[in-house]
Parts: sequence; structure tokens; C-alpha cells
Amino acid sequence: MSNASSDSPPVFFCGVDVGASATKVVLLDGGGDIAGSDVRLSGVDYQETAEQALAEALAGAGLAREQVERTVATGYGRRNVGFADEVSTEIQCHGVGCYHWAQRAITVVDIGGQDNKVIRLAADGKRLDFKMNRKCAAGTGAFIEEIALRLALPLEQMEELAASTQRAVKLSSFCTVFAKTEILSHLRAGVPVAEIVRGAFLSVVQRVIEMDPLGGDVVLTGGVVAHNPTVGALLGERIGRPVIVPPQPQLTGALGAALIARRAV
Repeated sequence: MSNASSDSPPVFFCGVDVGASATKVVLLDGGGDIAGSDVRLSGVDYQETAEQALAEALAGAGLAREQVERTVATGYGRRNVGFADEVSTEIQCHGVGCYHWAQRAITVVDIGGQDNKVIRLAADGKRLDFKMNRKCAAGTGAFIEEIALRLALPLEQMEELAASTQRAVKLSSFCTVFAKTEILSHLRAGVPVAEIVRGAFLSVVQRVIEMDPLGGDVVLTGGVVAHNPTVGALLGERIGRPVIVPPQPQLTGALGAALIARRAV
């Protein structure tokens, strides 16, 4: 523990998750509660983006940088965070972050901007196994972005459209390029855009399910579900039971990193 005197300012712990699409920062107080956070596009300069995200999180929490006792970085660009005291894998941090909320055996599904993860945790939080998909954009946020672009829709409208109907077209191809060709055919046939969007969400869900059987309690995280809750609802329908979505699901990796930083001190 810190050797600071009792009248010293309280210390905080920082987790930085630099994803290919978005960078997330979480600040934890000594009790493990979130004191501040920030989410922003990663851009091309990961170090600068991480610095900006930390500054914004500190400002929002009314904290000074000197109060951050330890920082752990994770994610695709974790080694670009020069102010981190250590780095940890995405698998480890997402597992720790989700177990923090669930406190039982779970299957973690993280749908990110560029990849998917399925992580199995035992009742004590220890990792049993995991799988990742980094070979293709299908089943990720990038797939939804490409479909929005093809439909000439703002990305933020995708959730509203998908939630507005119970009907969905089936996109037989998981490949982003071929799926766009299918969408052209559906548009030409007069299929409502909302049904095409819901079909795209179902395509993402199906790709995740095919990665690995999703047994037990499923905890769903990532930016895709944070912005598109319908994806979580569709996944629950497909596996026959509701999925658990933690508060602020996009922050789970950064939360896990901050928890690891706190444990080290």
C-alpha cells in the first residue's frame, strides 16, 4: 500500500483500453468504485489519444494526475501507452472486469470494433479457456459500420431501425463484401431498410454463436452492445435465455485493467 500520510489526497487507479476503434479510460477509487471515465475514437496516434482520454477522465472526476497511483494498459494499442506502469492482455482484463460484476461462473462475449472474444471463467474467476476472432470483420462492429455505409445511414440510426421491427432478412454471407451485394438485391426487391438492418445484427449474432457454444450465464460487453442493445436481445433469443449486460459495457476492459492496477498496490 502507499506510504502516504492520513492527510494526503486519496489515491486512484487507472485502466486504459486502447482498442482499434475506441480508447477507454476508467479511474477507480480505493474502494473499487468508478470515479471517472472517458471514451473516444482511437484515431491514428494511440499515445496522444490515451493522454487526452486520461486528462478528460481526471477533469470529469475533479482529480489531479498525481493522485493516480498505478496505471495498467490493455487492448490492441496497449504498448503505445507510455504512462502505463504495466500492460495486460485484453482476455485477462475483460475477464476481470466482467467477473467484478458477476461474481460467478460466466461466459464472457466481447463484441468489439475489429474482433470478438469468448472467455470462460470458473466460479472463482479463474480463466478456463478463450477464443478470439481476428481474421474477418464479420461479426464485429466493423461489419455494422460497413452495412451502415452501404445503406447510406448514420451509424447511430442502426439501433433505432433494428428495434423498430421484428422481421429480419437473412444474410447468407458472413463476408462483408458479399453481404453488401446481398443488400443491394434486397433493396432492389423492396425489402424495408429496417429489416435489412435487423438482419445485419442477426448476422453478427450468428457469427458469435458459431465461434463457440455459449453455455451458462453469458455476459455481453463491448462497444457494439453499448450502442446497439438489440444485438444483446437477439443473442439472448438465439441461445434461449437472456444475456447479462453490465453497466457501461464498453468500459469493461478498462475497468478490468484498473482493477488489476488496484490489486498490484
